[in-house]
Amino acid sequence: MRDPRLGDDIDDFCVRCKRIMNHAIVSVLNNEPAKVRCRTCHNDHDYRHEQAPPPKVDLRKAALFSEVLKKVAPGDADATVAVDAIDPELENALEDPAEVDEMAGADVETEPEPAPVVEAAKPKAKAKAKGKGRKG
Repeated sequence: MRDPRLGDDIDDFCVRCKRIMNHAIVSVLNNEPAKVRCRTCHNDHDYRHEQAPPPKVDLRKAALFSEVLKKVAPGDADATVAVDAIDPELENALEDPAEVDEMAGADVETEPEPAPVVEAAKPKAKAKAKGKGRKG
């Protein structure tokens, strides 16, 4: 394979248009393309060897998720609740739906219903004036 030259076509990942498409070599360093220009969006960027960068969103989501887990269980995140630790009264209440409603109804406040939505009347279209204009 011959050495890459300025202006040669090469495939690379463009961070602007998010495609692996045709690029033109703009800069060469040590017989390797250093900078390329996307021929689709005309963006200049470093040569990425046809590899997309890792998504940053997933890293941020993972960091936020681990932070939430630390707040929930600060001691150890792998803690699980044992089946024997369930209160027998709560276990019996789960079998009878009427008791669950009584237990839940004691502490729950009711929210007022939202007001109905009233649509505004649309303005009437004005009639076009007739007879004004050139007569031919």
